[in-house]
Amino acid sequence: MRVLVLLGAPGAGKGTQAHVLSRHLGLPRVATGDLFRAAARNGTPLGIAAKAYMERGELVPDEVTVGMLLERLGAADAQRGVILDGFPRTRSQAEALDRTLVERGAAVEAALLVDVPAEELLLRLSGRWLCEAAGHTFHETAYPPRVPGVCDICGSRLVQRADDRPEVVRARLENQLSALADVVDHYRTAGVLQAVDGRRPIAAVTNDLLDCVEPVPYWRTHP
Repeated sequence: MRVLVLLGAPGAGKGTQAHVLSRHLGLPRVATGDLFRAAARNGTPLGIAAKAYMERGELVPDEVTVGMLLERLGAADAQRGVILDGFPRTRSQAEALDRTLVERGAAVEAALLVDVPAEELLLRLSGRWLCEAAGHTFHETAYPPRVPGVCDICGSRLVQRADDRPEVVRARLENQLSALADVVDHYRTAGVLQAVDGRRPIAAVTNDLLDCVEPVPYWRTHP
């Protein structure tokens, strides 16, 4: 069983790459958020437990999350392996995952880090603007409006959500990057960390990630 862990800060493009890698490698993408929702919907014991924590606004304990992950690994489509997207988020979760995989005679094959500097992440996450009338989305650098502050589509004023403001994004990033650094250090120590430059175009990042896990570099067979 191949177990690949995809790591990256918010705004690094990790989610996009998880879907692309899933298609190329033929491995299901497994995200903890999806696990929580499916388990709660299906009424499994672990799902009921996770739902109770979430409804109280509490973090789901690692043992519950890892238990749901184990259930997912037992599914028919996961027999060849999985790409973990969004887990582990902390060092304790990484350690719990290692212990659980060892019990199954498996291990994390590679931890793939989509690496983007903090200041670049801040620009990506704080550059979003929405139009007041219909919520059309623009971005200061990736998709700027033709006229600053005005929606291209309906002409209404562009506004920024409170949680997209630079000072709010910076505070949120500081907390998340600290936890990510611990997970990265865990996998670096284990000798399975592979980092790629997340500032490159999406297709180039995909090629770099695939080169980390494929015996024949992806670009050699897909010019």
